[in-house]
Amino acid sequence: MMINNKLNVGDIVRFLNTVGGGRVKGFLNKHLAMVEDEHGFDVPVLISECVVVESAGNEKMGQNTVEKIEDKKELSPKPEVKIEKDDIPEETTSGEQITACLAYLPTDLKNLSNTAYECYFVNDSNYYLFFNYMSRENNSWKSRYNGLVEPNTKIFLEEFDKSQLNDIEKVCVQFIAFKHNKSFRFKNPCSVELRVDTVKFYKLHCFQENDYFDDNALIYYIIQSDLPERELLVSAGDIEQAMKEKQQTDRRPRVQRIEKKEKNPIIEIDLHINQLLDTTTGMDNTTMLEYQLNKFHEVMNENIKRKNQKIVFIHGKGDGVLKNAILKELKNKYKKCHYQDASFREYGYGATMVIIH
Repeated sequence: MMINNKLNVGDIVRFLNTVGGGRVKGFLNKHLAMVEDEHGFDVPVLISECVVVESAGNEKMGQNTVEKIEDKKELSPKPEVKIEKDDIPEETTSGEQITACLAYLPTDLKNLSNTAYECYFVNDSNYYLFFNYMSRENNSWKSRYNGLVEPNTKIFLEEFDKSQLNDIEKVCVQFIAFKHNKSFRFKNPCSVELRVDTVKFYKLHCFQENDYFDDNALIYYIIQSDLPERELLVSAGDIEQAMKEKQQTDRRPRVQRIEKKEKNPIIEIDLHINQLLDTTTGMDNTTMLEYQLNKFHEVMNENIKRKNQKIVFIHGKGDGVLKNAILKELKNKYKKCHYQDASFREYGYGATMVIIH
């Protein structure tokens, strides 16, 4: 892995403006490197503050200006990690139940058509997690990042562009949880496979406000309050086994159960102005809001006689102007209709579900 032309994993470096140095283990992002010092501790350091003493290929550099780091043997093999009492992160009550997720953030939210993306792993718990993040290629897996993440910490995994989206369509995260130098409740090893909907990377409203980043992000939970997600992938072997079972079932007398089909499937209406109009040139905020409300009334009037029809209006969170306007219309003009926040997992806080009565 190479982060720029000057620093590589395995390089031995010395810190430019502080005492110390060590071996480069990896990179947290474009600007921060993780350096293992001579005592075995992992230290995040600005890449600009690192000077290469010896490259990963054992090519010695800068000996006339930089003193060589001594006792290299202590850096490899890696010594046992020791956590001092002062280094133990502060624990929270909710952190005793593990919540972890993958977070995808565009580097340029205003330019979704060409932006690259960053991927982070978030550990929202009091436990250390030793994890492996991987993607599926045909019938095999490729590890994209593995390592240790501290309690209540998020860690940068990788950056990729749109040409690589198909590579992360099927991902898996596995981890074991533990605490250092103290007793803890046993947690089962976790292994969760997920389908990443790559179409969402092209839709602005899919990047939502969240508890972990200042910027909007696309969140995929691995585990919530000790309950792993169960959206498992189907392998070719599973399909083959299912086909065999079907062939055996076909030889038996067929008994068909009558199932009632849902008469009125959920209608989803995206009221974001850029989804309704190709251009908003010449329109002020009041005019755009009026256009969005007209679309809302149009859909309501088309379905007002369909009893139990469910309609999801996607309005986004924003400053709440459109949502409040919709709620006002529902209270005044559609009093017999029931309404509530739509599925948080699907829409975050940015949608309202209306049920026709």
